[in-house]
Amino acid sequence: MKKIIVNLSFLLMALGCLAQKNPFITHMFTADPSAHVWEDGRLYVYASHDISPPKGCDLMDQYHVFSTDDMIHWTDHGEILRSSDVPWGRPEGGFMWAPDCAYKNGTYYFYFPHPSGTNWNNTWKIGVATSKYPAKDFVVQGYIPDIPSHIDPCVFVDDDGEAYLFYGGGGECLMGKLKDNMMEIDGDLHPVEGLEDFHEASWIHKRDGIYYLSYSDNHDENNSKDGVTGDNRMRYAISKSIYGPWEYKGIYMEPTDSYTNHGSIVEYKGQWYAFYHNSKLSSDVGAFNDWTRSICVDKLFYNPDGTIQTVIQTTDMKTPIQRPQ
Repeated sequence: MKKIIVNLSFLLMALGCLAQKNPFITHMFTADPSAHVWEDGRLYVYASHDISPPKGCDLMDQYHVFSTDDMIHWTDHGEILRSSDVPWGRPEGGFMWAPDCAYKNGTYYFYFPHPSGTNWNNTWKIGVATSKYPAKDFVVQGYIPDIPSHIDPCVFVDDDGEAYLFYGGGGECLMGKLKDNMMEIDGDLHPVEGLEDFHEASWIHKRDGIYYLSYSDNHDENNSKDGVTGDNRMRYAISKSIYGPWEYKGIYMEPTDSYTNHGSIVEYKGQWYAFYHNSKLSSDVGAFNDWTRSICVDKLFYNPDGTIQTVIQTTDMKTPIQRPQ
């Protein structure tokens, strides 16, 4: 019996070593994870990169891609794009914020927000780079023309192959159908209505014929109307049509230890996951800063009625996430 117990202990220790850890990328600072499962069966995460030492979000200047086939071991495929690769971009560089990627007809389309002028705040473009591979050889093709200056693109390709752009910022969320070239809006953009306290970071996923639109809200520990301290929370709404109407359903993730949050939701091998970022890694090394963030993932579950349960955030810490004072 003693031998069995000892062997069992070693087995449990081994399984513990193979558990998913958060943050799951620790050799660099990352944020804004956009997760997708492609035809090769791997899950890919497209992330922005926080530069250290930090200078707000000004120095975010490149994108990396990570992938896994078991949610435990992650491959860093390296940098796929930076501001100096953008011929129409801001001369001073920087400001490569939350990206997304889509796949259609044998081509990967990488969408990224980047200003075209020194006055970055009102010169945002949604750039498009393409490749025949999910994690290399991306070349900037241009940007989506004739749309308002906003950030955080999400491109959702529906079951019928039609693609849609969702993006926004400053309280406004817009959407529109993309043409077959994946670089122009087919018709008009439409305001997304029915969302409560939309800030940014729109993301679309579909489950059992229902569209879910998740996003970051305006919650701020210094400007809280409900008495709850913390920062951005993740909310969501649902619809039976990609065009709405959208029915607000609630908060699925409470604040992390970072001022911002930006998430994506994806199913992989029968399990749904919520990706997000926190500032755990920088606080671990004794230099907490909201602008040196790290990407994380936790399991996401649905209630029988299709609503999303609150995601339980996990870290390697023995205590829950708590913002340093």
